[in-house]
Amino acid sequence: MRKTLTTIWKPLAAVIFWGASFIATKNLLDEISPLAIIFLRLLLGILFIAFVAKNRKRSFSIKPADLKGVFILALIASFHLWIQVTGLQYTSAANTGWIIGLAPVFMTIIGFLFFKEKINIIQTSGIIIAFTGLIMLISKGDISTLNLITNKGDLMILISAFTWSVYSLVGKKVTLNYPPIMTILYLFIMMALIITPFTISAVNLNAVLNLSFIGLISILFLGIFCSGFSYVIWAEAMKEMPASKVGAFLYLEPFVTVFTAWFFLSEEISMLMMISGLVIIGGVVLVNKKEKQ
Repeated sequence: MRKTLTTIWKPLAAVIFWGASFIATKNLLDEISPLAIIFLRLLLGILFIAFVAKNRKRSFSIKPADLKGVFILALIASFHLWIQVTGLQYTSAANTGWIIGLAPVFMTIIGFLFFKEKINIIQTSGIIIAFTGLIMLISKGDISTLNLITNKGDLMILISAFTWSVYSLVGKKVTLNYPPIMTILYLFIMMALIITPFTISAVNLNAVLNLSFIGLISILFLGIFCSGFSYVIWAEAMKEMPASKVGAFLYLEPFVTVFTAWFFLSEEISMLMMISGLVIIGGVVLVNKKEKQ
């Protein structure tokens, strides 16, 4: 039992922090711009991971030939974060948590369309079920009211689920032979460099300098715990446990988001929302299920 607890606490803690990250981001959007949030989060994450890497005596050198791959991944990840954080301005944190969970569905579809990966009947059923849950969630049970142009927040979050799947699939094709913690560090540094020209301004600087206490706590939580600590322990968990078991913890993330959104933001948790979310998760589980050989 003790051995099990010492193993599972890492992916569990990471998922809890990531699930709560939408609430911290939602708080910050009242004070600073989406790009400023991303930049500060990356900066704090870089400092934390660099500190850990130095203590572990990791080499900070990177081959020039690998910079192209890092740049491509950073470009996709930067756009993904920007559209996700911007979308949070127009929708609830709870909706965001459920919709982001659709990323594995998009990964399966993209893999089938562009990488000739096979989709079995179980996965096809999962895709249909997951999108049925999405329609239930966004339309609030009344399909006649479904309008993603009006629900631009939900649409942007849906696009961010798609961009995350693109990032994940491209990441499989980009070979970077470095320890996970160093790959994350290089990625964060490149992302920060990409968004710096669009972020550094007198308006953003003034907003950051005038952050409230809640805003300051929120950005420290995002940078140190969500972008720093969580990525480190997730990478360690991937070494200590089978990838499938680690990945299964991600199913808990939407539930963490919904509960923390209710607790900290007073967002309503309706029966329809929970049913829709469970339908989405059920579909995603089927999408990830492989036929027995």
